[in-house]
Amino acid sequence: MISQLRGTAVALGPNWAVIDVSGVGFRVSCTPGTAAGLRPGAECTVATTLIVRQDALTLFGFTDAHERQAFEMLQLASGVGPKLALAAISVLSPAEVVSAIQSDSVAVLMKVPGIGRKGAEKIIVELRDRVGALAAQLDTSDHVGVPDGEPWREQVSSGLQGLGWSSKDADAAVEKIAPLVVDDPQISLGRLMKAALQSLARA
Repeated sequence: MISQLRGTAVALGPNWAVIDVSGVGFRVSCTPGTAAGLRPGAECTVATTLIVRQDALTLFGFTDAHERQAFEMLQLASGVGPKLALAAISVLSPAEVVSAIQSDSVAVLMKVPGIGRKGAEKIIVELRDRVGALAAQLDTSDHVGVPDGEPWREQVSSGLQGLGWSSKDADAAVEKIAPLVVDDPQISLGRLMKAALQSLARA
């Protein structure tokens, strides 16, 4: 199994990337947050997992191993395939997935497009005894805050523009999520990016 790629990002889309590894271009499906963290021509490392189907081999890429583990764990629930699992970690962090399952938070899981009440309840029941390993591995790395000052504004705006949004729309989304930093100075850049994408989707 291909569990990691280290190379150069040569092409990017809103939810995919092509990474050149020693002359071989690997296309990986990924979350908007992961794609936004890559830059064309820049070196990068992504955690990966390969999904094998009769008609296709699909490589999925993640910001870190925790995202990959949450992605793989979610698929252990009946009715959850790679597409829905990827949607889940696009909206929720691994810590939020674990917390929702452990606390029976149906409403949190229902934030994911494609997961209704019955689906959320099934995920909680089927994965409640399986989240322990991921919960034990999650540490402060999942809660690294934004740097001092406000460089996060430029980073989020650049990430959104890299996904195709105009500078005007990107800056407007940044202003909408600014209160999140005031409420939680330790909020991660990944969560800010997700919140900005959600804001743009609603608009």
